[in-house]
Amino acid sequence: MTTVVIIVAVVLVAACALAFLYTRKTSGHGMRRRFGPEYDRTVARHDGDTKAAERELHERLKRHGSLHERPLTSEARAQYAERWARIEGGFVDAPQQSVAEADALLAELARDLGFPDGRDFGEQSAALSVHHAEHVNGYRRVHAAKQGDGGTEDMREAVLEARGLFNVLVSNGTEGPARRHPHHAEGRGKA
Repeated sequence: MTTVVIIVAVVLVAACALAFLYTRKTSGHGMRRRFGPEYDRTVARHDGDTKAAERELHERLKRHGSLHERPLTSEARAQYAERWARIEGGFVDAPQQSVAEADALLAELARDLGFPDGRDFGEQSAALSVHHAEHVNGYRRVHAAKQGDGGTEDMREAVLEARGLFNVLVSNGTEGPARRHPHHAEGRGKA
């Protein structure tokens, strides 16, 4: 009988510890740590109301936290990398077209990895923010630039920032970032 009481007590202590760790991870500082700049962006969107921002982020975690990215084949990674290189290479001659193509490519790549379909940008970017909070802003910037927000320099910076998300998605945890062709160096005036 004493052994049963000890086992029950140990299980209860373990359950309480796990509940405490989960609550800590999904609220306050845990949310800030998990979402990084996305946390600050969401708080700003809620006019500084951290409780409302944390509720929104918690809902995103509930909706998209269990999503598991599907692996890309090495052929698919190579095709995506080549398409991205063409987008960057064409930026100087057609920046608006390059931005639109970058936006479409990121939506397609995310969909192929198992994220929500890119037809609903808000839902797709919310899911990406759960798994790639450090990089999702580049996708948002490209999407906004596609709508005509900003000039050529804004479009260039958006494509450069979106490259971070592209590299993370295309590598899919199997390799390092996609290799860039030497003629796409940032210092040469191309995106």
